[in-house]
Parts: sequence; structure tokens; C-alpha cells
Amino acid sequence: MPTKPDSQPLPSKAELLKILGDPLRLNIVSLLAPMALCTTHLIQETGARQTTVSNHLRILREASVVEALPHGRYTYYRVRPEALTPLTGLLGSLARSAEETIEADRRRPCA
Repeated sequence: MPTKPDSQPLPSKAELLKILGDPLRLNIVSLLAPMALCTTHLIQETGARQTTVSNHLRILREASVVEALPHGRYTYYRVRPEALTPLTGLLGSLARSAEETIEADRRRPCA
């Protein structure tokens, strides 16, 4: 399993899919991808309660998908792109393979 600089392991592809399989966590990651946001922003954007957002941020932090950035009284969060990169290769490869299957009308013969 790849590691980040402080040696906390990145999630496996299967673990990452499970983590992002929760709609609110996927929404949080989508909101954090273009810019760092604080919990207040995430509560406003998602409509979820503070405790719910904090719990999901904890899960994402523990999985090394997001990182916390203390800034005065606030803590901002941002996505760690290296945590998501393994899925881009996997999903891209699966999509290309599926397109090729459709174009070539490939199918395994039944016995």
C-alpha cells in the first residue's frame, strides 16, 4: 500500500471505493477538490448537521483522503490527490475496456 510522507498508509482501491460510496462523503470530497473549505462551509453546502459533517471528515482524514489545515480559529480541509489517483487508473481502464467490448461486440461463448 502506498504511503504518504508521515507514513500513514493510503487506502486500497477497494477501501477507497467503500469510503467514497457514502453519498455525503463523496459530496464532501467533491466540494473539497477545487478548494480548501472549513467545516462551516461544508455544513452550509451539504445541509448536514455539524456532528455528521465532522464524523465524515474524521473518516476521510483517517483514510488519508483529506488533510486538515489549521488556520487561526478554523480548520480547513483539502483533498489529497494522491489518495484518489489509484481510482482514476482503475476506473479509466474499466471504462476503456467496456467501450472496446461494445465496439467489438465481444462476448464469451456459452458452452
